[in-house]
Amino acid sequence: MKLDAIDRRILAALQRDGRLQNVELARMVGLSPSPCLRRVRLLEEAGVIDRYVAVLNPEKIGKGLTVFTRIWLKAQDEDTIDHFIAEVMKLPEVVECYLMLGDCDVLVRVVASDIRDYRRFQSEHLSRIKGVQNVKTDMPSQTVKQSLALPV
Repeated sequence: MKLDAIDRRILAALQRDGRLQNVELARMVGLSPSPCLRRVRLLEEAGVIDRYVAVLNPEKIGKGLTVFTRIWLKAQDEDTIDHFIAEVMKLPEVVECYLMLGDCDVLVRVVASDIRDYRRFQSEHLSRIKGVQNVKTDMPSQTVKQSLALPV
């Protein structure tokens, strides 16, 4: 799907506030409500808009600690990777997971209530996944920028 300037304005506005009413969104992007709604539906149907979510404040729900965990697998064959992926998908504490090219095999972002909670999660879950060889954890000292919005 080729995005024009109006589509990009719609996407930018919805990334700032996914709860915008169509009338307000239309006003913001310079359309009348019907064509605006039609464009939003087309963006949804094309998969450009994947889904709508509420972004929660981690500290307010008791998950104020974020850590980045690098994982090395015993092998990089399809069965080992598929098994790891299936297991990590079951773990709500893992909020992001990337298969990596480079030093480690997998990079995950984990949320926990505190360091003790993370340590328990690592030893009881991550380290016990069949095929995991090594786990190293990096802890950020400060969050400088965190955004879910993509440049459009």
